[in-house]
Amino acid sequence: MVVSLTLRSYVKTLFPGRVLYNALSPHRTFSSGDTPERTVRIGCASGFWGDTPTAAPQLIHNGKLDFLMFDYLSEITMSLLTAARAKKPEFGYAPDFVLFAIGPYLNDIKRKGIRVLSNAGGINPEGCAEALKVAAKKAGVELKVAVVTGDDLMPVKGDLIAAGIPDMKTGLPLPKSVHSMNAYFGAGPIAKALDCGADIVITGRCADSSLALGPLMHSFNWHPEDYDLLAAGSLAGHLIECGAQATGGIFTDWEKVPDWHNIGFPIAEVSANGSFIITKPPKTGGIVTKGTIAEQMMYEIGDPRAYILPDVVCDFSQVKLEEDQGCVRVEGAKGKPPTDSYKVSATYLDGYKVTAVCCIGGPKSRDKGIKTAEAIIQRCRNIFKMLKMKDFTRTHIQILGAEDTYGDQRRSGDGPREGVIWMSVHHSDKKALELFSREIAAAGTGMAPGLTAIVGGRPKVSPLLRLHSFLIKKEDCKVKVNIDEKTEEWTDKLKGVPTEHYAYDDQPVSEITEISRGSKSYTVADLAFTRSGDKADSCNIGVIARHPAFYPYLKRALSSISVAVYFQHVFPPEVSPLECVKRYEVDGIHGLNFVLENSLGGGGVASLRSDPQGKAYAQMLLDLPIDDIPDIDSLTQSS
Repeated sequence: MVVSLTLRSYVKTLFPGRVLYNALSPHRTFSSGDTPERTVRIGCASGFWGDTPTAAPQLIHNGKLDFLMFDYLSEITMSLLTAARAKKPEFGYAPDFVLFAIGPYLNDIKRKGIRVLSNAGGINPEGCAEALKVAAKKAGVELKVAVVTGDDLMPVKGDLIAAGIPDMKTGLPLPKSVHSMNAYFGAGPIAKALDCGADIVITGRCADSSLALGPLMHSFNWHPEDYDLLAAGSLAGHLIECGAQATGGIFTDWEKVPDWHNIGFPIAEVSANGSFIITKPPKTGGIVTKGTIAEQMMYEIGDPRAYILPDVVCDFSQVKLEEDQGCVRVEGAKGKPPTDSYKVSATYLDGYKVTAVCCIGGPKSRDKGIKTAEAIIQRCRNIFKMLKMKDFTRTHIQILGAEDTYGDQRRSGDGPREGVIWMSVHHSDKKALELFSREIAAAGTGMAPGLTAIVGGRPKVSPLLRLHSFLIKKEDCKVKVNIDEKTEEWTDKLKGVPTEHYAYDDQPVSEITEISRGSKSYTVADLAFTRSGDKADSCNIGVIARHPAFYPYLKRALSSISVAVYFQHVFPPEVSPLECVKRYEVDGIHGLNFVLENSLGGGGVASLRSDPQGKAYAQMLLDLPIDDIPDIDSLTQSS
């Protein structure tokens, strides 16, 4: 033991601030021979603001971790936090992080030497850090808390509005009603904070995967130009950043996933050469398979050849997955030089919206529900005319339970004998929507029979926030790291390339080698796993073949045209669906990725739909039939 401690002290003098590895660490993965393989274990205990607080203790006590990350932020969350801070200056961060997620376990993480990373700071990372320091003092534990700031661009709001910064998609200038504005920072400042000895690093907006990449850059001393290593670390972060989505959550084969009540949260064990495995704590529910990991890899990405992050542009098209005894090994990510800009997500006020949800029962519930909703909206329009108020900006009606989300793919028949009316409306005047909210109740006595209740009572009017995304040069952002009351600026020393450099063409259909035809008809569900997610008003759908032999048939059947036709009802009437769908091939995992632009009715809180983030799109695609295929059992056996 004396020799081991002396060696540890010697190594520490060579690599100050870095994680140390030796044979005394019981959870390390060792390569053959006497030399241990250097690995870092990172667990993720939160995929969004509101995730279960039961994740942290399972990872802290049974994960054998070096680092623990918590991901809280989305565009919607940033808007909510901005509104909260407008009411009270001390708000603006995710209080759950301090109160429930990490606060009760501060002594445990200190004792085990686990270091914590989180973007729970939202728009007030300093406030989050102060609350954490108070919690640590009450717990009687000393912790160094670092804060990364500079992502909040509201202090220069006037300059950016005057510059007319255009939206990346629409080209429209930044509106004066901008509500929040945050740049996506990378892993560099996080690594610097860890180098300075931070036990906990709190950030504002950053790329979710950077919460894992930062610790890896710190631990392995990866250089900013080690692009393949940075891409591998970013992929590890991408796979675990959504928590249980990598361990069986929202998996296509959900019936095969045990013990949702105790689902395990993911751990990435990463080697210095960039290879890594994904696993979870022992004796927890969920599963880690090639299917769960492949689905998560495709989640919320665009072109898999150019997944743009602040530190590196990743190519995931040739990533390989190998499943072995409850874990999956991941290799093959490639990196390219980063861009010269940060992406900024701004939200702005665009009037108000209100959503009413009402239950209805009896024969022809769909027809009754639609007639009821249309009558309520028409009555309101008549009142608006009398009061000389504007018409609704937008309205949306659907009957949940009647497959309205499927559009023309809805099954024929008289519809269900019970359903749920979903009415959502948008108006520039809050008073107009308050009037609408009061008019709904009258339907219970003056319209369709079988209307049973307004879910949650009279609906409340809320602000409608839209997203405005733009690019800002990295040198125009002042990134700062504060620790021990000392603040240092962090500068990205790489010049980077223009973002347009990675505007590759999509892949309508690659050349398909000769494949045998048959007389069988299958659905996508028989041949593939699927997963969908959102980015603003766009939705992506990842499709991964269940067996390599199925991949050519999926490539042949699923073109950008066939997918556009299948989902034509989700696009606005003024655009052509054929112009909105992009298709990419991910040969390493035998997958396809489809990006459906302008498909979410505005997306997020700007959408009036029941599925504003496209979470069900992948499930809808499972029913698409694919014809002229041989028996799939014979295909798998012959290959």
